[in-house]
Amino acid sequence: MTRDLFARHRAVLPDWLALYYEDPLEITHGEGRHVWDTAGNKYLDFFGGILTTMTAHALPEVTKAVAEQAGRIIHSSTLYLNRPMVELAERVAQLSGIPDARVFFTTSGTEANDTALLLATAHRRSNTILAMRNSYHGRSFSSVGITGNRGWSPTSLSPLQTLYVHGGVRTRGPYAHLDDRDFIDACVADLEDLLGHTRAPAALIAEPVQGVGGFTSPPDGLYAAFREVLHERGILWIADEVQTGWGRTGEHFWGWQAHGRSGPPDIVTFAKGIGNGMSVGGVIARAEIMNCLDANSISTFGGTQVTMAAGLANLNHLLEHDLQGNARRVGGLLIERLRAVAAQVPHVREVRGRGLMIGVELTRPGTDEAAPEAASAVLEEARSGGLLVGKGGGHSTSVLRIAPPMSLTVAEAEEGAAILERALRSI
Repeated sequence: MTRDLFARHRAVLPDWLALYYEDPLEITHGEGRHVWDTAGNKYLDFFGGILTTMTAHALPEVTKAVAEQAGRIIHSSTLYLNRPMVELAERVAQLSGIPDARVFFTTSGTEANDTALLLATAHRRSNTILAMRNSYHGRSFSSVGITGNRGWSPTSLSPLQTLYVHGGVRTRGPYAHLDDRDFIDACVADLEDLLGHTRAPAALIAEPVQGVGGFTSPPDGLYAAFREVLHERGILWIADEVQTGWGRTGEHFWGWQAHGRSGPPDIVTFAKGIGNGMSVGGVIARAEIMNCLDANSISTFGGTQVTMAAGLANLNHLLEHDLQGNARRVGGLLIERLRAVAAQVPHVREVRGRGLMIGVELTRPGTDEAAPEAASAVLEEARSGGLLVGKGGGHSTSVLRIAPPMSLTVAEAEEGAAILERALRSI
């Protein structure tokens, strides 16, 4: 049955639409931190639909909210007042830390970043954007144009002039040998030098932790230091929180807060986990920035009632059950467990991450050369053992990406780590 579906998939869908596994997997249902396939096999899910299933599969509060809202009205567009959208916007604005915040809802992180770029370039009257090397911001024409990860940027054509800045990857590149303080100083000096050779950019867009890039991040404080340089020149700071938001990193509710001594970003984008699988994205910005557009605009499907009901229920559950604290506690245990395993596996270059956002980078033993074939082998072996993980990385897809639902238990973390240990040892 799965092979037949795979053949049909290949017959009607694009070749570049990636599928995991040599024998692709069809997931039929899920509950908690587990999913099942068509053959009835049960898997512990350590990737959550690319970080979208933030709280749990089939979370009763979310499924109930969706069903009840769908029974009333599913959609009306932004041309009409929408109570669930207003209620979720109020919560998000209050949680953002941005003064006089306004919220615009979209259907995805790509669309959220697209909107942030529109706002920044219109507000600043500049089409120059600063972005981080190894970054990923979506698959639209504009967001591909600011993506610093070659594997996810299929064209160099862009409506924007993009300049790439050092700092997103701590353990590779020309500054990797420096200590944290000197690393930050070198990246700031590079930024200042870059700004001396270009017209004033509209904004810097940066992921606090680079998701598709392999869960890499700079030392805490880098973006605060960048912000001071940018603020002097009136350049905006856009924090792409599509993967890091809502407490995923454990230590902070937003990833930018690890760099927050100079205050919140001018613009924050979000998506993925807030809808727990429903299509919700959005942009938060100060009123003067959000309201700078001088033409009409709507969002046909952004903020539709049924997705807003899901977002509200999911956010309430996350806050009431302190899933941020759980991500910090269980994620910390999982990272240490995986580091102990990695010390005995020559292919593992580094285990890194925060909270329940963990990367395991694989290289050819004794070198810094990426080993994508090893990552693929581990992915397959983990699946055979009943565990689903993801892949990523800027130096080819050689990083295992681990991001389970934030309600993960200690027992499930131990179970997943044991399966992953066997898979890593198998290579």
